[in-house]
Amino acid sequence: MRPKIAISIGDLNGIGIQIALQNHEKIKKLCKPIYCINKKMLNQAATLLNLHVPKDFEIFKTKGEFEIKAGQVSKKSGKYSYNSFIDAITLTKQKQTSAVVTLPINKESWNKAKIDFKGHTEVLRSYFGQNAIMMLGCKKMFVALYTEHIALKKVPKKIKEEELTTFLCDFYKNVKQDNIQVLGLNPHASDNGVLGNEEVEIFKAIKNANRILKKSIFKGPIVPDTAFSKANRKSCKYFVCMYHDQGLAPLKALYFDQSINVSLNLPIIRTSVDHGTAFDIAYKNKEVNSKSYINAVKEAVNLINTKV
Repeated sequence: MRPKIAISIGDLNGIGIQIALQNHEKIKKLCKPIYCINKKMLNQAATLLNLHVPKDFEIFKTKGEFEIKAGQVSKKSGKYSYNSFIDAITLTKQKQTSAVVTLPINKESWNKAKIDFKGHTEVLRSYFGQNAIMMLGCKKMFVALYTEHIALKKVPKKIKEEELTTFLCDFYKNVKQDNIQVLGLNPHASDNGVLGNEEVEIFKAIKNANRILKKSIFKGPIVPDTAFSKANRKSCKYFVCMYHDQGLAPLKALYFDQSINVSLNLPIIRTSVDHGTAFDIAYKNKEVNSKSYINAVKEAVNLINTKV
């Protein structure tokens, strides 16, 4: 039996709605999608794209109306994408759907709409009052981000033994993998303190987590510039990174088209595409790559089946 999945439609000034419409036939073979968008906004987008709305394109009527402006940052599109996401979360929390899959938002549009979150994961943390973990990747490699959307200069102050210990234990409980490498922050993992002292905190957290879990799960701190070498990736698939680009730069260089975003440590299942709104090609009748979206739906279905 195909599970019901709530699809958060993303920023309607971007490529998300095109991806949803063009891949509906494929997606409905994997699940029963419920798209969080109202009929007026759906028809407006379809007309602009010159695409047909399938008769079985089931919607949940997210409130709001505005004029779609292709490729533009807009507080109205930002607010609508946020409302769509909240509807998708609510449907899943109420067990009307079994998971949430999100299409891309624009963080600047959220900011213009005065939404006090920098992305989906922060919303989920606030909504459920739990420390959601952002993990991105594909079958070949996954990276978990200890810090996410913060300025690089703020990262060192966030690396503290107690907080990182909790993060590592929560991460293991969600992925159940016995070989996870934790990257250092500094070049050469600080060369024993020569280039920084953050690795001391990382080392203590690794030691604590392994003691708590009674297994040698976590290895490190690993030298960041060799962590994603071909040889190392043969022996390890899961990596904990200290900051956003430390994990996402290598991931997107290697597996940009197929990687997805998974929110861990929550009472609901949420997966997402791992790309942006692509405003530069929105509504221009250009081909868009849908691998990330399809993989996100497949992973959501897999997690639903595993949970059952």
